[in-house]
Amino acid sequence: MTSFTNSPVETTGELIVLGSGTSHGVPLLGCRCPVCRSTNPLNTRTRSSILIQAPTGNFLVDTTPEMRIQLLREKIELVHAVLYTHSHADHIFGMDDLRQFGHLLDRDIPLYCEPLVESQLRAAFSYAFQPPELITRRGAVPRLDIRSIGLDPFDLHGIRIQPLRLMHGKLPILGYRIGNIAYCTDVSEIPAETWPLMEGLDVLIIDALRFRAHPTHFNLRQAVEVSERLRPRKTYFTHIAHDLDHDLVDSRLPAGMRLAYDGLRIPLRFPVWTT
Repeated sequence: MTSFTNSPVETTGELIVLGSGTSHGVPLLGCRCPVCRSTNPLNTRTRSSILIQAPTGNFLVDTTPEMRIQLLREKIELVHAVLYTHSHADHIFGMDDLRQFGHLLDRDIPLYCEPLVESQLRAAFSYAFQPPELITRRGAVPRLDIRSIGLDPFDLHGIRIQPLRLMHGKLPILGYRIGNIAYCTDVSEIPAETWPLMEGLDVLIIDALRFRAHPTHFNLRQAVEVSERLRPRKTYFTHIAHDLDHDLVDSRLPAGMRLAYDGLRIPLRFPVWTT
């Protein structure tokens, strides 16, 4: 088990919620419910992802289909690395847009993921992983460096990253403790061995799909119960479907808990962790 102890040295950064929506996004195609027809910009939700502005670079958690639009909206000019939670379409299908960052940085962009996710990335984007002699033009494919990870902590751009085993229905996936925040999207169960790694958080960002139960996601009640058990200073709920009207739900949540929204910026402190 890993224990965390504050070091005297701290740096600061920022977390940007690039997208806070479910796999369909909100508005949902063909839907005329009040949330999908809402004029409140907080009810417009692209697919779930975050960006961390770290001491020595920017990194993403997941590459959504709207990644390019999300980064332009937030005026992010460079991405230096990506962490993947799992390989469902709404979490990987923006990967090709990393091409521009490899060009600007003139190097491969490291992708951190589990072996199963690597195999699925290579299958979904086979053109990006061809032997060099088969690539007709350098700029035609993204420059990528897949780095296999498990559950051991590692350092990325000046921050200690602790992978967190989560369950997405029957699928084992990863959440991440990034400094003193935890990002846990697409989760329906937190295994017993993961709870101690999530103690003492400043910020928890966690899946809360809808009011009703779902086989592969926490609903809002379950996510509130997780927050009440962990007692972070602040909790934001993400991967939100069109069931939840932002202002109405926000007004009824317990103190310290709020719905995330696209463009939310959270100031962060990054202690140097010891294990």
